Amino acid sequence: MSKKTIFSGIQPSGNLHLGNYLGAVKNWVELQEEYTSIFCVVDLHAITIPQEPKFLRKKTIEIAKTYLAAGIDSEKSTLFVQSHIPQHTELMWILNTITKISELEKMTQYKDKARRGIKKWKNDKGEEIKRKVISKEEYTSAGLLNYPILMAADILLYNTEVVPVGEDQVQHIEIARDLAKRFNHKFGETFTIPKAFLKEEGMRIMGLDDPTKKMSKSADSKYNRIELLDSPEEIKEKFMKAVTDSGSNIEYSDDRPALKNLINIFSSVTEKSTEEIASEYKDKGYKELKESLTDAVIEFLKPFQEKYNELQDEDVLKILNQGAKKLEPIAQAKIKEVKEKVGFIIN
Repeated sequence: MSKKTIFSGIQPSGNLHLGNYLGAVKNWVELQEEYTSIFCVVDLHAITIPQEPKFLRKKTIEIAKTYLAAGIDSEKSTLFVQSHIPQHTELMWILNTITKISELEKMTQYKDKARRGIKKWKNDKGEEIKRKVISKEEYTSAGLLNYPILMAADILLYNTEVVPVGEDQVQHIEIARDLAKRFNHKFGETFTIPKAFLKEEGMRIMGLDDPTKKMSKSADSKYNRIELLDSPEEIKEKFMKAVTDSGSNIEYSDDRPALKNLINIFSSVTEKSTEEIASEYKDKGYKELKESLTDAVIEFLKPFQEKYNELQDEDVLKILNQGAKKLEPIAQAKIKEVKEKVGFIIN
């Protein structure tokens, strides 16, 4: 039997953090053994909010390096850049015509980003060099509204059956499913109906500065997250500054969200269960827990950082180009089928 196909992607914006790795990339490395795996750097999605061109190009390479350093094997999986295959936007336009505006306006991520009204520019080192609050009208582009349609096109173009996502992305998979069913009903069986793949472990890594919200690469404060390329000194500083709950005893409880988050991270980067960690440190203080957690995270990230730093840009670009060439025939065949169903003349 042929393997099922999975598709997933990461935007080349911001710096990936421990939550991204534990909640997504680590799972993808495991899934590539079982599925025909397609992983994408979704640069078209990134420009739905303002990007500095030089920085966007640099981040695209960095995200690809992250995939490879984390364990994505280019011999087992296909890795490519979204904008290298024009059929993504071609299919998006066609799907636009069967999508209701009301569906898009209900999307949680659209409403959240539209509310922010923030523009950020960064230099080639990723440092923020300009920031201003702008009007919702200027910030909220049609691209931001239509983002889920492009995501649906990404998925449906390759007959994807499984999409590994976090809880915050399930709504996007539902739109992809609805559009696939709608097109199939109107024009005949064309698209595979994808399913979301949710894995509970590591999904809820929260911000170090606010344990009520997920760790985020777009958070204003660098103390929100442990970035994958942080130095040992930076990791230590961030954990030592991490917020704590009231009370000095160590326990794993929903009533102690900050402490629970630290223990979850500790458990995710070691072989220890949350119960073991809570028991080991029950008679110790936050300082000792944070120091041990710091050491564990530094050790956990060391192999990733070593491999990342060994990767050369030219080698990564070669892998990305090979991936696009491998997928082009699949994308071309699917868009040809779609055009024929719609009634276009094929030349």
